[in-house]
Amino acid sequence: MGKAGRVACIFTPYVLTIASLICIILVGLGCTKASSSTLNNLYFIRLDLSNISEGSALTSEITDRLSAAGITDVTADEVSETIETLQADANISDFYDIGLWGYCEGNITNSTDTVSSCTDPKAEFYFNPSTILGVSETELEKEIGSDLKKTMKIYKAVSKWMFIAYLVAFIATCAQVLLGIFAIFSRWGSCVTTIVSIVSFLFTLGASLTSTIMFSIAKSSLGTVLEVYGIDVSLGKNIYAATWLAVAFSLGATFFWMLSTCCCSGRSPYGHRDRSPRGITAEKAPYTYEPIGAAHPPFGSQQPLVPQHGYSTSYPAATHNNDIPMTHNNQQSSAYEPFRHA
Repeated sequence: MGKAGRVACIFTPYVLTIASLICIILVGLGCTKASSSTLNNLYFIRLDLSNISEGSALTSEITDRLSAAGITDVTADEVSETIETLQADANISDFYDIGLWGYCEGNITNSTDTVSSCTDPKAEFYFNPSTILGVSETELEKEIGSDLKKTMKIYKAVSKWMFIAYLVAFIATCAQVLLGIFAIFSRWGSCVTTIVSIVSFLFTLGASLTSTIMFSIAKSSLGTVLEVYGIDVSLGKNIYAATWLAVAFSLGATFFWMLSTCCCSGRSPYGHRDRSPRGITAEKAPYTYEPIGAAHPPFGSQQPLVPQHGYSTSYPAATHNNDIPMTHNNQQSSAYEPFRHA
C-alpha cells in the first residue's frame, strides 16, 4: 500500500477526531451567548421558577409537599414567606440554565423561552443558588434544609473535576488533529496520535459520565426539595447528546488510529524490496570451465592459484601404446580445461 492508501486509511480517524472536537466545543459554548438560540439550548440543568404561586393559597399544598419530601426542619409558613419574597423580587427570572462556563437566565412568555442574559465565562464554574436568590448560604440552608451545605460542597468539587476533564479532552483532541497530519507519513506518527487519542477518549468519557451522573443526582435530590417552593428542575437534552456523541466519535477515532498503527503501511511494494547495494556479477559462458577458487580467492587475493610443491595438475599428453611418459616433478603447466578446447 502506497501513500495514497495511507492517506485513505488516515482519513477515517481524522474525520472522527474533528467530529469529536466539534461536539466538545459545542458543550463548552453552551450558555455563553444570550443572542444565540442554538447555544442557549445547550445546558445541563434548568431551574424553572415560573410556576411559583401565591403562598397563602398553597399552605395546605406546601404541607403535603414537605411531608412527601421528608422535610421536617422547615414549616409551611416559612416556605410561604420564602415564596412571597421570591415573587416580590423583580430580579428573579423565570428560569436559569446551567452550562459548563456559566449560566443564562430568562423569562417565559406564552410558552416561549427568551434568554435575557448570560454570565461571563468562568473557569471551574459551579452554580450557587444563593447568588440568584439574593440570600446568604446560611439563610438558604435554613429555608431548604440542613443537607444543602454538604450537597453544595460535593457539587463544587465535582464541578471542578468536570471542568478540568472537559478542558483536557479539548486540548488532547486538538493535539490529535495536528498529529494526525504526521500520521500520514509513518506508523510512528500513528502510534503517537493513538496515545493522545486514548487520553482524549478517557477524559471525554470521564467528563461525560461526571456531568450526566452529577446533574441526574442533582435533579432527583434538589428537585424534590425545590418542588416544595414551586421550582421545577429538569435536565437538558442537546448538551448530553453532544457530549455522548463526542465520546462515540472519540472511541471510533481511537480504534482507527490503532488500526492505522498496525496496518496501512505507507511503503510501496514495488522497488523497495532490497535497498542494499549489490556487486556486479559476471555471468559465465556456457560449457566453460573455471578453476576452483579463481572467482573467490582466499584472503582476498586476486592472484591465480599456483600448484604447490612443484607438482603439475595437468593431464599428460597421449603416448604411443599407452606408455606412461616420464615427466619432471618441477614441470608446471596450466590445468586442463576440456570445455574450453571443445
